Amino acid sequence: MSDIVISVEKISKTYRLGQIGGGTLREDFARWGARLMRKPDPLLKIGEEHHARKMGELFWALDNVSFHVKRGEVLGVIGRNGAGKSTLLKVLSQVTMPSSGQVKIRGRIASLLEVGTGFHPELTGRENIFLNGAILGMTKAEIRRKFDEIVAFSGVEEFIDTPVKRYSSGMYVRLAFAVAAHLEPEILIVDEVLAVGDAEFQKKCLGKMQDVSKGGRTVLFVSHNMNAVESLCSSVIYLSRGQLVADTKDVRGTIGKYLNVGVDKTQSGEWRNPGSMLKNPWFFPTKFYIGDATGQPVALPVRNDGNLYIYIEGKVETEDIALNVGYGLYDESETLLYWSAATDLPEDQWPKMRKGWNRLKSPFPARLLNQGTYKLDLLIALYHRQWISCPGDGAPRIQLAIQGGLSDSPYWVERRPGLLAPVNNWTAEAI
Repeated sequence: MSDIVISVEKISKTYRLGQIGGGTLREDFARWGARLMRKPDPLLKIGEEHHARKMGELFWALDNVSFHVKRGEVLGVIGRNGAGKSTLLKVLSQVTMPSSGQVKIRGRIASLLEVGTGFHPELTGRENIFLNGAILGMTKAEIRRKFDEIVAFSGVEEFIDTPVKRYSSGMYVRLAFAVAAHLEPEILIVDEVLAVGDAEFQKKCLGKMQDVSKGGRTVLFVSHNMNAVESLCSSVIYLSRGQLVADTKDVRGTIGKYLNVGVDKTQSGEWRNPGSMLKNPWFFPTKFYIGDATGQPVALPVRNDGNLYIYIEGKVETEDIALNVGYGLYDESETLLYWSAATDLPEDQWPKMRKGWNRLKSPFPARLLNQGTYKLDLLIALYHRQWISCPGDGAPRIQLAIQGGLSDSPYWVERRPGLLAPVNNWTAEAI
C-alpha cells in the first residue's frame, strides 16, 4: 500500500436540481461533520434521497466511484462531456467536497483545472508565480531557484511584469501550467485546459508531463485528445454519467470502447453475405473484412502503424482468367483514394483461385492514411465484360477507423495535416 498515493473509496457527488447554494452555514457544518464521522447526510430524511433520485431531483455528478493511483503513474481520465471528469478532479484537488465516500492523498498536489486558477488578475505574472508557489507550499528560495526556468518554459518573458488581467487565455494557461509543472508537486492534476494553448505549447506540455512522471511523480490527465492520452498515460479510467466504466492499464482497448460508443453499428470492419446477394458462378462473396495476420477480425479503431490485412472470402464454381477481386478505398467525403485488385501484379504473380471456397488476403499499407474514418467497397468483376460488385455503386461496404500510431515522433500525438500521413526515412550527409 505504500506505493498508493491516491485512494478513492466510493465517492459520490450530488446536486439538487434547481437549488442554488448548499444551504445555511449551520447546515453546511452539519454536513461537513457527518462526512468527517462517516455518517449519512443528516439533512436527508430516511428514504428522501432514494425518492429524490427516483424523481430525478438529484443530479449525480459522481456515483460510487472507487480507484487507486500509484506513485509515478500517469492516469488518463476519459469520458464524454458531463461524465464527471472535472468534478472528480475538483474533489481530488479539494476544491469541492464529495457528498459521500472518502479520498486519501499522500503528497502535495498541483492542480491546473481552469485557465488561470489561483491567479490574481491585478498582480503581474512575476507576482503570480510567487503567489502560486506559496499556495503550493514552496518557500521563496525554492521559487526563486525555479523562476527563470518557469518563465522560459511559459514563453511570456516579455510580459512577465504585466498584470495578468491583460493576458490572453493562451498566455494565462502557458504561465499557469509552467508554474504547476515546475514547482515539483508529488501529484500533478491537469484538466482539458491544454486545449487553449497552441500546438507547439501542447507538445511542450506533453513532454513536460512525461518528464514529471519519469521523475517518480504522479500525473492525472483529463483530455479529449485520445492520441495524447494513449502516448502519455500508463493507465486509464473511463467515466460515463458519473459512474466508473473501466479502471485498467489497457489504455488502447479502453479508448477503443470509448470512441465506439454511439458509432453506427451498421458500418463495421466486417461484412457477411446475408444470403444469396451477388450470387454468380465466378466468385460468390461470403465475407469481406479487416483482420490480423492470422485471419482474425480486428476491433476498430486501429492504429495507423498496425499490421492489417484485407480478407475476401467466396466460392468459385467456374474458373475465368478475367476474374478481378479487390476493393476501393474512400475517405469520409466519399472521395475515391485508390482501387486495389488481385490482378495488379504481373500475371505470373496473381493469386490462384480454384473451384470451391477461397480466401484472398492482402496487406493494408501501414502508415499511409491519416487519422479518420474510411470506407472500403468490395470489387468483383470480369475484366471488360461484367461488373458483379462495383465500388461506389451500392457494393458491400466495410468501415476502417484509424486512431493513433501516426509516428514515433513526440511531435505528432494528434491528426497530422493533410489526407495522408506517411512516415518516410530521412538521412543527412555533409555536402
